[in-house]
Amino acid sequence: MSAANEPAPRWTFTRATALLGIEYPIIQGALGGISTQLLAAVVSNAGGLGSYGAHGQSGAAIKDIVSEIKALTKKPFAINLWLSMADDGAESVSRKTIKENVAALSRYYVELGVDPPPPPEFKPQNFDEQIRAVFESKPAVFSFILGVPPREILDECKHLGIVTMGTATTPEEAMALDAAKVDLIVASGFEAGGHRGSFIRSSERSLTGGISLIPQVVDAVRAPVIAAGGIADARGMVAAFALGAEAVQIGTAFLACDESGASAQHRAALFGRNGAYTDLTKTFTGRLARGIRNRLMDELETANLTVLPYPLQRSLMKTVVAEAQEQGQAELMQLWAGQSISLLRHHSASALVASLVADATSLLNRMAR
Repeated sequence: MSAANEPAPRWTFTRATALLGIEYPIIQGALGGISTQLLAAVVSNAGGLGSYGAHGQSGAAIKDIVSEIKALTKKPFAINLWLSMADDGAESVSRKTIKENVAALSRYYVELGVDPPPPPEFKPQNFDEQIRAVFESKPAVFSFILGVPPREILDECKHLGIVTMGTATTPEEAMALDAAKVDLIVASGFEAGGHRGSFIRSSERSLTGGISLIPQVVDAVRAPVIAAGGIADARGMVAAFALGAEAVQIGTAFLACDESGASAQHRAALFGRNGAYTDLTKTFTGRLARGIRNRLMDELETANLTVLPYPLQRSLMKTVVAEAQEQGQAELMQLWAGQSISLLRHHSASALVASLVADATSLLNRMAR
């Protein structure tokens, strides 16, 4: 609720807030793999839209997650899935290539004091099982990246009253989502942390910054547009609204909050003021993603390592990054983050939402004078 139960500022009333049934046009990025039920609930209870990135979860786990979030909030929240769970060629990578890559990582197994893992096998998540779980558990919002869902999925969401929200990294992708009558479209600039959601061209050929992408998407589609990528404070929010967005999606600033699933080392890196910067790499998972540049990223990009298709590369790297996290060695972890890490200030998700609303209101009032 607004401070002292005051009505929400007028700028918060948009098509996006109306469709989503939320008080403020602030959406928490899904943070796949680092999501928590608590974070989603806290953001929703604060008046935004909490999200849970469930692409790595089974159908049964998704139903449990939705049930657990519903026990923590009566407000709307989103469950996010990936429409593409494997890259072309992942099922046909030779055992020889996989073994060579395991051997190429041997220095890290020695350093961390762990045995080399068995060669990873091709085991993508079952999307059909996941989407059935979404239909059965009925979160208020189904959000997704990496494509446009089949017509029957969108029709079933509409039948069940589930709002749909897809991600575009180019105007062409946004138009494809709009043509399919997806309810809301996230325009994700290349400043965003984590994995890129590109699906028409390669991620490397779909790197458009938000200040260019957002107005192009707004002009190209009928659906309300949600701005994402590099937004960490009220200045970014107001800029996104000026470009035509009707809500913002914020990932890294919520990732830094205590309610997220980020490790202590990850959060410390996010709040570091030692010149840390982010970069894009495929070496951690096989798909292009943005994280804080560290020793592991540097060394993998110069190593004699064939980057395997997703999810094989992710499985290959799991032993290294999971053990590094267990031992608190941030230089050997994958530290997802967007480009605006120097703007992070809040450790509480509810305090972050309150600050965004108050600061945006103040800024817009000053600009209106």
